[in-house]
Amino acid sequence: MKNVAVLLAPGFEEGEAIVTIDILRRLNIGVTTISCVDTRAVTSYHNIPMVADATLAESFDTTFDAVVLPGGPDGSMNLAKNASVVGFVRRHDELGKFICPICSAAARVLAGNGLLKGRRYVCSGDLWQQVTDGVYVDADVVEDGNLISGRGLGKVFDFALTVAARLEGSEAAARDHAEHIYYPW
Repeated sequence: MKNVAVLLAPGFEEGEAIVTIDILRRLNIGVTTISCVDTRAVTSYHNIPMVADATLAESFDTTFDAVVLPGGPDGSMNLAKNASVVGFVRRHDELGKFICPICSAAARVLAGNGLLKGRRYVCSGDLWQQVTDGVYVDADVVEDGNLISGRGLGKVFDFALTVAARLEGSEAAARDHAEHIYYPW
């Protein structure tokens, strides 16, 4: 079974995180929610408390098939300034694992720490105007090698299904399975 780490920092965009977690789990992809603070308790952008499966300190040496970075104005800033998060993402990227930012995470976390490496990406709003080490593409989901980026909350289903398809190795299989789950008749 493929396994995905979803990094949660204080202020994370709960819709981007929870919809992605839900879709991946429905498609039988293992998901570990990881708190990027000292406790498993993390509060979202809209003050919804959530208890993660583990802390980053507990999971730092574990290798996942993909790392999802939800956005959120505060969440992406908190991820970006956390040296352990940057190291965790950098290690997974160097191993060729999927790096999956959505919304502001590509611009703030990856670009802000030199992790885009000239790759194509998408992010929310006009944050792309501040990015100098990547190539912004005006699309809902952008793939470039092991980087899968999503525009934001309004496109979270497309983002999550794309991540699932790449993990499963077949977009048709992931979408067929999703249709079966959502439309059982």
